[in-house]
Amino acid sequence: MLPKRKKRGLKSVVGGFSSLFSSKERRREEQLIGHDFPAAEGSPSQLRASAPLEHPDGSAAEPTIPVISSERLLSPYSDVGPSTGASVDKKPSPLEGTASLSKFSNSQKFNVESVNIDSSQHVHHVQGNRIDGWKMLLKNIASNALHDSSARFDPPKCDEDTRVEVTKELMEWMEDREGPQRLLCMTGAAGAGKSALQQTIAEKCSNSNILGSTFFFSAGDPTRNNLTHVAPTIACQLGLRNTALRDTIATAIEEDPLIFKRNIKIQMHALVVAPFQRVCASGEVDRNTFPHAILFDGLDECSGEENKTEFLSTIKHCLLDNDLPFRIFIASRPEWAIRSTLESDPEGYLYRLAYHIKISDKYDATGDIRRYLWRKIRDIGSRSRDRRGRSPLWPTEEDIKKLVAAASGQFVYAATVVKYLSEHRSSPVDRLRKIIDWAPDGGQQARPFEALDTLYRNILSTAKELYEAIDTHRGRDFLLLVRAHQTNSQGRFGFQSDVSEFDEVLSLEDGANVVPVSDLHSLVFLQGGVPVPTWTSISFYHRSFSEFLDSEFRAQDLFVSETRVRKYVAESCLLKIFQRDYSLEDIDDKFRLLFNALIRYSNNHIAYVDHLRLIDFTRNKGWGEIDERFPIYVAEDDPEKRGEILHLPDLRIWARFTLRAIQRLKDDLHEDELADIVKSYFDKWEGRYKELGFRPLEEEEE
Repeated sequence: MLPKRKKRGLKSVVGGFSSLFSSKERRREEQLIGHDFPAAEGSPSQLRASAPLEHPDGSAAEPTIPVISSERLLSPYSDVGPSTGASVDKKPSPLEGTASLSKFSNSQKFNVESVNIDSSQHVHHVQGNRIDGWKMLLKNIASNALHDSSARFDPPKCDEDTRVEVTKELMEWMEDREGPQRLLCMTGAAGAGKSALQQTIAEKCSNSNILGSTFFFSAGDPTRNNLTHVAPTIACQLGLRNTALRDTIATAIEEDPLIFKRNIKIQMHALVVAPFQRVCASGEVDRNTFPHAILFDGLDECSGEENKTEFLSTIKHCLLDNDLPFRIFIASRPEWAIRSTLESDPEGYLYRLAYHIKISDKYDATGDIRRYLWRKIRDIGSRSRDRRGRSPLWPTEEDIKKLVAAASGQFVYAATVVKYLSEHRSSPVDRLRKIIDWAPDGGQQARPFEALDTLYRNILSTAKELYEAIDTHRGRDFLLLVRAHQTNSQGRFGFQSDVSEFDEVLSLEDGANVVPVSDLHSLVFLQGGVPVPTWTSISFYHRSFSEFLDSEFRAQDLFVSETRVRKYVAESCLLKIFQRDYSLEDIDDKFRLLFNALIRYSNNHIAYVDHLRLIDFTRNKGWGEIDERFPIYVAEDDPEKRGEILHLPDLRIWARFTLRAIQRLKDDLHEDELADIVKSYFDKWEGRYKELGFRPLEEEEE
């Protein structure tokens, strides 16, 4: 209990309150300038301590004390990227705040500058809370989805003097503010060049100062393969175009801090529609000059048909049905969700509202592909060390003719050819001859993926031969490694890690991931910062190659099933665990990595582990090693960390895995003694972690 303080006069009261505004607080205020996005010009900055205060007797005080800074002129928005600023949420001492508040025990309706204190000692500020709301928004956007994001490595765009006609039509539609239809949908097959067109249009709109916002979906990026961040990302970009709109969006968030947990339709209305209508009505925004182009690319890469359907419904009910000036451009493969809304028979709900361009039907890309190949291949030849490549006679007209025929209107084929020829490991002349020899004779128009798949198969086969020709690979399966890294980089089974960490899971040496990728540079690349800033992942230049690897029909003898991948990773984890094959200084982190990979890739199926591996693991005290490290995984000694480390489904999966291991040892392998060893650990874990989700299957089913 703190000693009672003597009563003081008004001057002392004001002085005591002023202690809240110490030099430390001013430094905190100045740090605010460096948060994720600079504030719009001329807008005020505020900061509030968010930690709850406590009275000396232990009772809770009001949760926040807003501290109002002086107004500052900030530099206008110039970039949209991840935060690099330091945290500003340094929290004050509970006793320090209470001591200051106690000076107002008998004061009522007392005003000090912009702060009001009522009789209950609640402190309120009269200026807006824009900064807090805006900071909440920044934490819920997908910066990777922006058209100029650094995460979108070398984005595809139309080469010079290609796609001129379609680009002209798209830009004329985007610039026509008074056009009757405010939705443009462009559909086309994989590899038709939709994303390149979207990127080109986005850059042209940006240069013309009509670009409002963009969102590029990507199946392999968990921040932009769903609807979670769509509305916040669109709202953020629009808010950066106008200070009043930004303030209004921030206020909407402060009034409903749970907005980011609501569905996309509610989010779009609260963060985009209502704020924009409000600032237009107040005259703070001129709808006739506001940047009006909103672009969405790759809707087909948004996971789940229901999500695609919900997205299109949101576009209609929020952006089209309301009186807004935005012109919306959506590009996608013609999957059912979008196709059904645009068809005339039966009539979809977007049929009369949308201008629909079927790019593969309306525009013949043959001429563009021919020009692209001529220019790119001649450029590669001019820089080649092979004198044949520098000859004006290379490539031949016949070579280009065969490539154009094989492309069948797919720019992805032409782009892959160019990347393959650009590799420096051998002569582009020899590589081109291989491609020409691989190309099937005629009939490509009837089977547009035939030539592309042939190209993929031959590039993959060549890389496999080169990999296996090196003795240091210890008989490793090249195709299995490629597929394993594909599943990891895409988070297929709920597990995703940095490529170097995944190499450890697979018991590979440092840098092993570089070797298989080195001969696949025309198809994949190592990308830093996705999905975690400190990670490196294997990314695909085009989704069609990932789909090729997934399809036994297309990959043929190069196909590796997901079952083989699961088995490979699960057994690798068990081997490293019972061999204790990890360094002592980071043993806890490595165990968590291995255990997480094991339960995710096994998915409770002991069938992914062969008989001998299970027997060896049990005999070599592998279960004991897990038991020794298990409390670390479940954060047994630190309940506050359970939400960070422990996931309830993990324990359920592990309970199933362990039970099925017992059953297999006992019933299939007749290793009763080994089964009893595993059963003893199961009983121990059930007794200790049952309330966290570790329980027998029959109890869960009940």
